[in-house]
Amino acid sequence: MNLVGIDTLAKSPLADGDVLVGGRWLPAADGRTYPVHDPATGALVREVSSAGPGDALAAIEAADRAAAAWRATPARRRSEVLHDTFRLMREHTDLLAGLIVLENGKAYRDAAAEVGYAAEFFRWFAEEAVRIGSSFGDAPGGGFRHVVRRHPVGVTAFVTPWNFPAAMATRKIAPALAAGCPVLLKPAPETPLTALAVAALLAEAGLPEGLLNVLPTDRAPEVVSTWLGDERVRKFSFTGSTATGRLLLEQAAANVVNVTMELGGNAPFVVCADADVDAAVRGAMDAKMRGGGEVCIAANRFYVHTDVAAEFTEKFGAAMAAVRTGPGTEEGVALGPMINQAAVDKIRSLVDDAVARGATIAAQGTVPDGPGNFHPTTVLTDVPEEARILHEEVFGPVAPLTTFTDEDEMLARANATVHGLASYVYSRDVARALRIAERLEAGMVGVNRGLLSDPAAPFGGVKQSGLGREGGREGIEAFLETQYIALDWPTD
Repeated sequence: MNLVGIDTLAKSPLADGDVLVGGRWLPAADGRTYPVHDPATGALVREVSSAGPGDALAAIEAADRAAAAWRATPARRRSEVLHDTFRLMREHTDLLAGLIVLENGKAYRDAAAEVGYAAEFFRWFAEEAVRIGSSFGDAPGGGFRHVVRRHPVGVTAFVTPWNFPAAMATRKIAPALAAGCPVLLKPAPETPLTALAVAALLAEAGLPEGLLNVLPTDRAPEVVSTWLGDERVRKFSFTGSTATGRLLLEQAAANVVNVTMELGGNAPFVVCADADVDAAVRGAMDAKMRGGGEVCIAANRFYVHTDVAAEFTEKFGAAMAAVRTGPGTEEGVALGPMINQAAVDKIRSLVDDAVARGATIAAQGTVPDGPGNFHPTTVLTDVPEEARILHEEVFGPVAPLTTFTDEDEMLARANATVHGLASYVYSRDVARALRIAERLEAGMVGVNRGLLSDPAAPFGGVKQSGLGREGGREGIEAFLETQYIALDWPTD
C-alpha cells in the first residue's frame, strides 16, 4: 500500500479494510466497524474496522506461518528492514504527525517530536539485531563444552495505548522484529490510524507478509483473550493502566506467557532548597506538559522545599498559565485537547476534590470556546495529603504543589504509593540529588532533567508500575530465549 495524504488515509479504507492480517488489508471478518473521533472538535474522522475473535485467530495463524522464515533470516537483513523503516518514518514525519494530531489531539510540535522518538526505536534495535550473540567455552571442571545460544521467543502479542500511538507501538515492534519474532498488535481504539500507517511503512521497507498483523478494535477483551488463550503466543506486552494490567497478568498466567507490563505512574517531582529554580521550572514544564500531561511518566506530585516554594510557584504558575490551548493544528498551540470527555471529567473531579479539601488554584490557563475536550493548565498549592490528586494519576495538565523541610519526611511521602515508574529531582548538589534519587522507589529518575525517555535507555517501573524493561540493551532481551547445550565429542 502506498501512503497518501492525511485526508485520504484518515477518511478512506486502507485497501479493502483496516485489519492487517498476513499482509492483506481486510475488513473485520464479521463486518463490524466503530467510529474514531477528533478530540479537538468531536467530529467523526472515519469508521474503522473492528476486529473480533476470528480475526485474532487468523492473525495468530499468519504470524505462526511467517515465524520460521523470519527466525532463519540473517540478523543483518532484519537490521536493514528496520533501518529502512526508520528512514521512511523520518521522511513521512508530517503525515504521521498529522495523523497523531487528528486522532489523539496533541499539539503538532508534540506529535512531530513523537514521530522522531518513535522512529529512533527502529534505528536503535536495527543496531541491536546484529549484536545478539551466543557463547562457547570450556566447562570449568573440564571434559565438555558449554554452548549458550539465544533464539526468538516466538509469536508476540502487543496492546498499546492512545497517548503515544506511534512510539508505544514502535517501542515493542522494533525489538520483537529485531530478535526474529512475528508480531500481533492491537492499537488503542481511539488511535488506530497511526499504527496502520506505521505498518504500511514497514511493508514498504520490505518486511515480509505475516510478520506484523494489526487489529484495530473496540472489543479488546475478545481479541486479547483469544491471543492469550492460544499456546502459539509466547510473549505478551501491555502498556496501560495498572488495573487492566492485573487482569491481563491473570490471563497470561494460564499458559505461563512471558509478559512485559508498563503500567501506571504517580511520579514525584522534588525541588530542593539549593535547586536552580529557573532550571527546575523548565524541567517541570517538560515533565508535566509533554503530551498534555497525558503521559505515564508525567510529574504528578510536586514536593518543593519551603525556602524556594514562593519563587518556584510564581514562575511555574506563570509558565503554566501562558500555555496556549487549542486544536493541535493551530499555530502556536502547545496544549491540545484531552483524549475524550471522560478524561476531562476525571481531571475536573480531582481538582474539585483538592479545592474542597483546602487547596488553592494558584494559576490557571484558558481554553477555547466551542467544542473539544479541553482542560485548562492548572497549578494547585496548599494541597492536603488526603486529596485524591496526590494518590491518583492525573493524566492531564494539572500540577499539585506541596512543600517540605525535612528530606526524610518528603521521601516517605514520595514513596507512599503502589506506583514506582518515574521520579524527578532538582538540586545543585550532585551528592544530594543522587542520594535522593537512590532512595526514591522508581524505575527511572531524572536528575536536573525533566525528560527521561530515550530508546537507548531501559524504560520501566517497580512495584505496581510494571514488569520488565523496554528500550536500551535490555529491550531486546524480552524477545529472546536462552538455550544451553552441553557439548562433548571424542578427542582421539
